[in-house]
Amino acid sequence: MPTPLPEYDLIVIGSGPAGQKAALAAAKHRRRVALIEQRQVVGGTCLHTGTIPSKTLREAVLYFTGWRLHSVYGTAYRIKERITPEDLTFRVQHVIRQELDVIAAQMLRNGVDVYYGKAAFASPHTVTVSGAHTTTTLRGHRFVIAVGSKPARPPHIPFTPGRIIDSDEILHIPAIPRTMTVVGAGIIGCEYASIFSALGVEVTLIDQRQRLLEFVDHEIVDTLTYYMRKENMTLRLGEAVTRVFIDDRDRLVTELESGKRIVSDLLLFSIGRQGATDDLNLEAVGLQPDARGRLRVNDRYQTDVPHVYAAGDVIGFPALASTSMEQGRLAASYALDLPCETFSRLSPYAIYTIPELSMVGDTEEALTKAHVPYECGLARYREIAKGHIIGDDTGMLKLLFHRETLRLLGVHAIGDAAAELIHIGQAVMAFGGTIDYFINSVFNYPTLAEAYKIAAFDGLNKL
Repeated sequence: MPTPLPEYDLIVIGSGPAGQKAALAAAKHRRRVALIEQRQVVGGTCLHTGTIPSKTLREAVLYFTGWRLHSVYGTAYRIKERITPEDLTFRVQHVIRQELDVIAAQMLRNGVDVYYGKAAFASPHTVTVSGAHTTTTLRGHRFVIAVGSKPARPPHIPFTPGRIIDSDEILHIPAIPRTMTVVGAGIIGCEYASIFSALGVEVTLIDQRQRLLEFVDHEIVDTLTYYMRKENMTLRLGEAVTRVFIDDRDRLVTELESGKRIVSDLLLFSIGRQGATDDLNLEAVGLQPDARGRLRVNDRYQTDVPHVYAAGDVIGFPALASTSMEQGRLAASYALDLPCETFSRLSPYAIYTIPELSMVGDTEEALTKAHVPYECGLARYREIAKGHIIGDDTGMLKLLFHRETLRLLGVHAIGDAAAELIHIGQAVMAFGGTIDYFINSVFNYPTLAEAYKIAAFDGLNKL
């Protein structure tokens, strides 16, 4: 008599932010849950090559270069004169180990069965897990696909370790380059371009689009662009790359459609990412990903196959760790008919460039297009004591509100702690608050948060 297959209420494929929260949401409601991860450790791309390493790398760069104190002590100020890749990756590996312990403990404490190996559907309700030495078959009533994404690697780009790389390989470069070309000015490209520029690397950022980060408020992007150029970064916008090669003098050359040639020590190719669905054998469950490996879902994160759900980077924009967590929680809840509520329409965005920027709600462009009568209030870090204390004269907070009702419609920030600061505005917006809240509230002094009061008064003065 054959041994019965292990059976689960929910099988989650992928242990990144979406997969983790999907598994935990189901397990906390006493459902039997399996989590499959192709690496030998949990955490997914977010923990090992994506969000956590890149943000930790950024903090290490800010520390060693003394960037936050340049306005106080001058641009020559540094904690360490000669910074090596080992200086930066030591901190990265420390954080990864700490986060790995936290995630593994969460799964164990909540009774989630974790399987390590490559997952592939064998039938609509069974999936095989191929490990290093064994293959296990699991049966599930519901599935959440949260396999994340991987860097796009077009065949015409001659990727070369240590010379022509994608974002997954950035932590393994042998030395800090003197010059660097970044192809693609999306979130990842802008973040790494500004990080390496802060290290003193001569960076050239190339993109076919005429402006950076088109979904971000124009004034915030203009401010970021100004400071990128101030840090001696060269921006080649509206330019297409036709060829990348290493010439007979071992020089890395990037040719543009306009005829320009850029020579650099390192090239980071970051033209988008694609869903990591190649090995899932989705045909066996009746699913067909799009040309970029992504899965289509409805507003309940349900795919075209009713018992299969998907969340995180594998479903496309915005592909942020924060939104992926919420998508994973909701996908599991919808799949198992568990109670759930969400304010996900007000999800904030944070982009960890130097300086960082963040936003929640509408932009001026969106409000203008929708014919909403709005006004804008601004506060600059140089107007508040905390800005001078921390040495940030680049920061700015921007409030958008309805001219008649004063209801807060959008918050946009650039500068130190912008990603933290944005949550105050998010909370007020979630409950339909007006900018009177900031006028009538007391903020700790000195803090960056008092920028909300200054921006609110600035907006009211314009009325």
